[in-house]
Amino acid sequence: MHSMKIDQEIRAALGNWRSIVKSYSKPNHRLAIGQILNTFLPFIAIWTIMYFSLDWSYWITLSLAIVNGFFLSRLFIIQHDCGHQSFFKSRKWNNLVGYICSFFTSIPYKYWSRVHNYHHGHVGQLEHRDVGDINFLTVEEFRKKSWWGRLGYRIFRHPIFLFGFVPVIYLAVSNRYPFFQFKGWGNILKSQLYNNLVLLAVYILLAILLGWKAFLLVQIPVLLSFGIIAFWFFYVQHQHEKTYMQWKDNWDHLLASIKGSTYYKLPKLFQWLTGNIGYHHIHHLNSKIPNYLLEKCAKENPILQKYVSTLTWRESLKCIFANLWDEERQKMISFREFYRMEKAVASDS
Repeated sequence: MHSMKIDQEIRAALGNWRSIVKSYSKPNHRLAIGQILNTFLPFIAIWTIMYFSLDWSYWITLSLAIVNGFFLSRLFIIQHDCGHQSFFKSRKWNNLVGYICSFFTSIPYKYWSRVHNYHHGHVGQLEHRDVGDINFLTVEEFRKKSWWGRLGYRIFRHPIFLFGFVPVIYLAVSNRYPFFQFKGWGNILKSQLYNNLVLLAVYILLAILLGWKAFLLVQIPVLLSFGIIAFWFFYVQHQHEKTYMQWKDNWDHLLASIKGSTYYKLPKLFQWLTGNIGYHHIHHLNSKIPNYLLEKCAKENPILQKYVSTLTWRESLKCIFANLWDEERQKMISFREFYRMEKAVASDS
């Protein structure tokens, strides 16, 4: 009942959300070019220093890999915006820059952006939670699982596996093969194949020029850092305790954006390094807003911040225990809460 009241309040307060965000969906070429320069140049410089640091200490190399993982995350946000056709006004320039970014991030440009745009159109819909999102089970679905089924899901949702192994699988496997093949995606799947082949050729060329061992000792930790950072951000932005999940018939775009996403409130440096993606609720309201205008939109329209779940870094750690969607209570719960409820039901009966 309380949730329904909040939903009504959000709809009433943000009934004009389209007009609020419209003026921010116009790309600014000066800001876009500035972001390209202050992202690509530091990334390449740090990568170069990492290469030379192999002669000094590999601990220095690994430390720099973490820093460059953040710069690669910022670079990926540029690719992400290009996929939404929001970074530049020109489709040609969006696609060119997005394609170039893909050889740094190793994520196929057109295939990933098409899957991600599908996610935007269906975020918070329980029927489509496996496309462009981190899959999860509802309480009822988990309850019906066999012992082995529950074990498999618990392993998948364990923090070490979810944030350690899954990002590796995602970068090395999920983006290499077209697991999603929707009708009319023929050209998209071809572009993924071409992207993979060109990426392989780039890696082989760099390995020949720099030495395969040196290249891998630098490139792999950067990609691992990037994968873990990106995966963590995507997780906390949608699978927080008070998120929004509905079956398609009851789904609402406004509620899915405001309740289903978070405002990840980070220190300025990390907000900058992650391309303002912490303003994820605004991004989901209108994906045409480039990342460099998200903060401006939020500050000039405080009503957009009123109903969103705001998470600091410390508060976001609790999201690790958001394992199951409780449809009855409209919240994510932990495995511990689930078994506590099961025990209480068994006691009552």
